[in-house]
Amino acid sequence: MSEDIYQRYTQLSGLEFLKELIAMGDASPMGQLMNLRVMEASDGRAVVEGVPDARFYNTMRRMHGGFAATLIDTGLGCAVMTKLGKGVGYGTIELKVNYVRKIDVETGPVYCNSTVLHAGRTMLTAECKVVDRAGLLHAHGSGTFLVYPKQG
Repeated sequence: MSEDIYQRYTQLSGLEFLKELIAMGDASPMGQLMNLRVMEASDGRAVVEGVPDARFYNTMRRMHGGFAATLIDTGLGCAVMTKLGKGVGYGTIELKVNYVRKIDVETGPVYCNSTVLHAGRTMLTAECKVVDRAGLLHAHGSGTFLVYPKQG
């Protein structure tokens, strides 16, 4: 992640931060590690792309569930971030993941389409669907996020 944008986080709303990140084609350190990238962000909505890689296979040579769970947590968090003001942070306090179809390298990129359901003063909730290029559902999830006090 570019140090410049990271240092300016407290000066940007969550949506402004994500839009700059998208324009730079950058990803967080976790996003880089897990092949995740924010593709779209608007008020209460975000799309995050995840690219499966054999490095994420479990001992049975299947994609580890943590790949989809990380994609879902990232997508939900980005949607939540679009609702936050300058310097306001958040943290996941509950995450629910449902796996409905396998993901493997042959699946190709998958997309976590997330939407905020409730944006309160101290807590937000969101839901998402993880689909492939053909629109087939591979997983879905929801989460609850706690708002951290304004920084800086």
